[in-house]
Amino acid sequence: MSAGISLRIDIVSDVVCPWCIVGYLRLQQALSQLSDDIRPHIEWHPFELNPNMPSEGQNLREHIQEKYGSTLEQSEAVREQLKNLGDELGFSFKFSPDSRIYNTFEAHQLLHWAQPYGKQTELKLALFDAYFSQAKDPSDRNTLLNVVESIGLGRDLAERVLVDEMYVEAVRNSQQQWQNQNIRAVPAFIFNNRYLLSGAQPVETLLQVINECTNNAS
Repeated sequence: MSAGISLRIDIVSDVVCPWCIVGYLRLQQALSQLSDDIRPHIEWHPFELNPNMPSEGQNLREHIQEKYGSTLEQSEAVREQLKNLGDELGFSFKFSPDSRIYNTFEAHQLLHWAQPYGKQTELKLALFDAYFSQAKDPSDRNTLLNVVESIGLGRDLAERVLVDEMYVEAVRNSQQQWQNQNIRAVPAFIFNNRYLLSGAQPVETLLQVINECTNNAS
C-alpha cells in the first residue's frame, strides 16, 4: 500500500487575525478536493499583530483607525464582509461596538506546547472560536486554560507552561525566523518549504499551488 504524497503546510498567523481563520477554512475546502493519496501535515507558527498591546487590550474600532487609518464606514464594511464570509465558511464572527483586540503571546506559547501532542490545530481553532465567536479575551490566562481544557489537554500542565515561561524563547525565536524570511503580514501559507501564499486566498488559487506541489513531489 502506498504511503501517499506528503504535503507540508506551514501557516504563520495570529489568533486575533480574522483573515487567518478565513484563509484556513478556505484551505480546508481546497484540501477536501484532493485525492486520498495526498497526506497534508499542517503546522502553525506565531505572529503577534500587536506585540506591544497593553494587558487590557484596545477597542477594535479605535485600533483599526489608529493602525490603518480606516474610517468608521470602512471598518464597518470590512466587518460586514467578514461576517458574510464566515457564514459561507461555517464560522461565526460576532463583532460589536465593544469588540476589543488583545496581545496573544501566551496563546502562542500554548500553541507551541500543543504541537507535539497533535492538538495544535484543534487548539488554534478553539482559540479562534473563543475570540471571534464568543468575544473572549485570548490574553486572559484563565480563558486560555479553559480553552486548553476544552480540547482535552491538561490544564495544570498548561498553567505550568505559562508560569515557568517554558516556551517564551522558542516562540520569540520562531517569530524572528519567519520575519527573517520576510513574513510581514498574516496569514502566510508555505507549502513544502517552497511555495508562499500570503493572505486569505481563494480556493482555486490554493488548489493551483497544492497541485503544483504534489505534481512535483509525485
